[in-house]
Amino acid sequence: MTKRTRKTVVLAALQVALGVPVIPTGADNAMVVSDVSSTPVAATYAQRNNVKPYLGNDQQLVSEKHSELSFSVEIAGSGAAGTLPAWDPLLRACSFVATVTEDTSVAYAPISDEPLPVTIYYFLDGLLHKISNAFGTVSLDLTSNAIPKFKFKFTGDYSPVVDQLLPVTDFSKFKDPLVVNNDNTPAFSLGGYTAVLNALQLDVANTVTYRSLPGAAGALVTDRKPTGSVAFELARVADKDYWSAIAVAQNLPLSLTHGKVAGNIVTIAAPAVQLTSPSYTDNNGIASLSTTLTLNPVQGNDEITITLT
Repeated sequence: MTKRTRKTVVLAALQVALGVPVIPTGADNAMVVSDVSSTPVAATYAQRNNVKPYLGNDQQLVSEKHSELSFSVEIAGSGAAGTLPAWDPLLRACSFVATVTEDTSVAYAPISDEPLPVTIYYFLDGLLHKISNAFGTVSLDLTSNAIPKFKFKFTGDYSPVVDQLLPVTDFSKFKDPLVVNNDNTPAFSLGGYTAVLNALQLDVANTVTYRSLPGAAGALVTDRKPTGSVAFELARVADKDYWSAIAVAQNLPLSLTHGKVAGNIVTIAAPAVQLTSPSYTDNNGIASLSTTLTLNPVQGNDEITITLT
């Protein structure tokens, strides 16, 4: 029977602890996703390399196996200030913690210890892939005149693929996103200067390791090295001397606010961003400065925050 890639459903539910999978449902845990890419059996092998009286391959034995799944999710709020967004389980499984202030805000910050894993059910037109005890990494893409997106990649325990009908889904917890433009993105600043933004990409860059050892198996987040890139229209040196900041490796604060209506305002901040590898680019005849970014912590676990208000 022919399988159609458009008939895809991703369900995700946060686990209460590592080793305690949950059963996500279409009614409560359906994710609005795009750009889905799956490695259903990601394995490493041990080569036997036995000698024989003829040429040819020898068997490889599986030394460990897991599953990987990548997809994008639109960046938008929950619709009500102080209410967790529908994509909350995904971000928390990428080593973030949520601090909820009732009726006011939800603030996400990275953590270095004991993140909670997620259980993901990935349906591909009647094929069910279960990925439990999954941890991930995430990047953010905020390009002008495009829909802002999270880009997730998860690694978790392998389960045999089974035949399963697509679930009935409820996507009502997801709110419509806003295009990044002058109307919807009221504030972007870098080093205290309000620049005209072309594009901002930030990558949390978690290192997610999967191991299978006597006495221990599973995915772990072992490090993170957040990076990014930014492109914005050139201004005068008198407005902001980015060149000197780059030359002396100065850390600069970065902030972007997207959305104007309470419940759908997203503020992304990084307190200590180092600009590197500057270059000039052309955007419809307008000169821009493009640089790579290194997001540094100040007190620790604060190199990036995502706040919904």
